[in-house]
Amino acid sequence: MSGSYDETATSLEDTTDSFWEVGHYKRTVKRIDDGHRLCNDLMNCLQDRAKIEKAYSQQLTDWAKRWRQLVEKGPQYGTLERAWCALLTEAEKVGELHQDVRNRLVSDDVEKVRNWQKEAFHKQMIGGFKETKEAEDGFRKAQKPWAKKIKEVEAAKKAYHMACKEENLASSREATGKADASVTADQQRKLQDKVEKCKQDVHKAQERYEKVLDDIQKFTPQYMESMDLVFEQCQQLEEKRLVFLKEILLDIKHHLNLAESNSYAAVYNELEKSIQSSDVQEDLRWFRASHGPGMHMNWPQFEEWNTDYTHSIPRKEKAQKVEGGALTNVMSTSDNSSQGGDRGSVSSYEKAQLYTADWSDDEGGSSPYPAADSNEGTNQYDEESTWKVRVRALYDYEGQEQDELSFKAGEELTKLEDEDEQGWCRGQLDNGRQGLYPANYVEPI
Repeated sequence: MSGSYDETATSLEDTTDSFWEVGHYKRTVKRIDDGHRLCNDLMNCLQDRAKIEKAYSQQLTDWAKRWRQLVEKGPQYGTLERAWCALLTEAEKVGELHQDVRNRLVSDDVEKVRNWQKEAFHKQMIGGFKETKEAEDGFRKAQKPWAKKIKEVEAAKKAYHMACKEENLASSREATGKADASVTADQQRKLQDKVEKCKQDVHKAQERYEKVLDDIQKFTPQYMESMDLVFEQCQQLEEKRLVFLKEILLDIKHHLNLAESNSYAAVYNELEKSIQSSDVQEDLRWFRASHGPGMHMNWPQFEEWNTDYTHSIPRKEKAQKVEGGALTNVMSTSDNSSQGGDRGSVSSYEKAQLYTADWSDDEGGSSPYPAADSNEGTNQYDEESTWKVRVRALYDYEGQEQDELSFKAGEELTKLEDEDEQGWCRGQLDNGRQGLYPANYVEPI
């Protein structure tokens, strides 16, 4: 019998990571708590996306508002101006759609997850969830008799192994005694009796061990059935969560996918219609009739003198008269801008702006001046000194010519003269420097 014992068996235990091992059901129970936490994670995920949608919506709206003002005040005209504005309308409508996406994520999807979480997980007064406790109790109840039998098996196995160890030790002592001449016959007999007794103990321990194993093997099907029943109940809870997660993800996809929205498609259909309806030739005809050769002109004709006909001296001519009858050249905004070369149109101009027929062929330049008012007795210098408007820079500007101002966005300055036909204004910085700047780079304060 001594050959049936392995000394290393006492230091090694057969342990596995199996679900059927005592206490290893806790991973299944923990899945219930994880399901509740994952609902919170999903809601936080959706709320973060909702913030992004809201910010994008606001950025589109602000972008469209700013550029609509610039386009409406700019030099573009006619049907192409309407097409350009339609592009800004698209941004406003898409911004509204993204705001709607944000509202759906928060009010529909997040609320749906929160309500499902309340229905699926029931908190207890002492902490934890009812579903977790029920699963824990179910597994513990199913494993209780099995755990008891496992302890019996372990005890029987330990007793058997100890008996085998004692038998092995007794057999070794008997063999040593036979080889030792100093051992008396009586001592030899006692060693033999010890070996026999150990063999009997091994036999009894083996029988007990085999009986306990037979009992647990018979109980195993019942144990597996009880554990499997509780596990399936946990599976059903997890199945509900996974099915719900799939449904809510499909809802989220539907809310995020603007391609499925009829309103989204309608925005671009309307944009395309606005662009296609623009007519280049119509715009050219309008400009020709309103600002070109198509305009009415009172061509010079010979007129007989009439006693009722009187001439008046224009305000500009009055301003140029000085003592002694000499003429001085008073520089206007247009005159100054001509010194720096042709700057081109940089900004909006008043489409209904009236221009006087007065013009000068003096050295100072030939730019048109605003029409003179009827107050002929007013000094031009006095009028310009009292006409000042505080403005704030919208963008940074670096002067390209010596007569141009440079400023940073947010800086304030004083507007001294109104915008000319090329989009330039004369202004003064707070440090006293005067010069020209693009009109559309500032706004009134």
